[in-house]
Amino acid sequence: MTTRTVTTTSTHPTRPARRTARILLAGAVLALSFGLGATAARAQAPAGGEALPGKGISVQPLQSSLAEETFQTVLVNRALERLGYDVQPIKEIEYATAHVAIANGDATFMADHWDPLHAEFYKNAGGDAKLFRKGIYSSNAVQGYLIDRKTAEAYHITRIDQLKDPKIAALFDTNGDGRADMTGCNPGWGCEGVIEHQLTAYGLRNTVTHVQGSYAALMADTIARFKQGQPILYYTWTPYWVSSVLRPGKDVVWLQVPFSALPGQQAGTDTQLPNGKNYGFIPNHQRIVANKRFTDANPAAARLFEVMQLPVADINAQNLAMREGQNSMADVRRHADDWIRAHQSTFDDWIAQALAAARQK
Repeated sequence: MTTRTVTTTSTHPTRPARRTARILLAGAVLALSFGLGATAARAQAPAGGEALPGKGISVQPLQSSLAEETFQTVLVNRALERLGYDVQPIKEIEYATAHVAIANGDATFMADHWDPLHAEFYKNAGGDAKLFRKGIYSSNAVQGYLIDRKTAEAYHITRIDQLKDPKIAALFDTNGDGRADMTGCNPGWGCEGVIEHQLTAYGLRNTVTHVQGSYAALMADTIARFKQGQPILYYTWTPYWVSSVLRPGKDVVWLQVPFSALPGQQAGTDTQLPNGKNYGFIPNHQRIVANKRFTDANPAAARLFEVMQLPVADINAQNLAMREGQNSMADVRRHADDWIRAHQSTFDDWIAQALAAARQK
């Protein structure tokens, strides 16, 4: 197995690629969550003339280069602003470095810590002694390897270790070297380490190339090949827009693995599901990770980070809206504001719990 890194153009919403025509959004979730004309919830002082707990306190959010994480981060920012915090513009930094920056106090929080995928990053940054991690922001994120359904059925491919067969691997060759080319993770992402570990564990080093670069751009190429009727092999996860375009069970199929094999802090974890199937990963929770000294001194923010919850379906819907052209930072902020309006009672309850925690300090 070799690794090929591909240089691609960034798709971060603050540096958007060429915009596609804006389309009308369909479906109940999109219509509810991203209705036009919504406005942001503005900061209001608590009853009784109390000062907002975040007044005069600056907060620095971080996120990875993955544009589709911006929505989750902006939603947390809006809640912090409602509590009076001075939220700085989001800084983009990859996961491992982000954990260290937060632990050292160079930043305040990130909204997309994957547990247990990022367990190694969390431990290496100082763990519970330096970081705060309570509550589950979004649950049941899944990930794994997929191929197009047509090739899977034609060659009876159900497990990734079947790619040890050079004839099977060659079906997914995109550059003529005889190896399967698998669209994989950006360098520095938690999934990169798992993929590299599993390709060794499953004996795929001689027949599979892990193609890395800008994931969104690489997946655009993968989807283009699929539309041309060519075989495709890729890693993906949910929540993310890919599975709304390449639909598991209809367009593509998940590949199982021969046995559980995870690296580092996840070593020894059984990834087999209750139904007996094993896709190589266990369901993850996305959690908010923050600097512990900050949360110790700011119980309102700590409580907010603990109680915020965002359904996976809503993240998928917003990510698809970005895929279909609404991908500027202004669009993402509007999506967050629309979500708040559609779920105002939930949002207000988060704020109420945070304010109550501040009063108990």
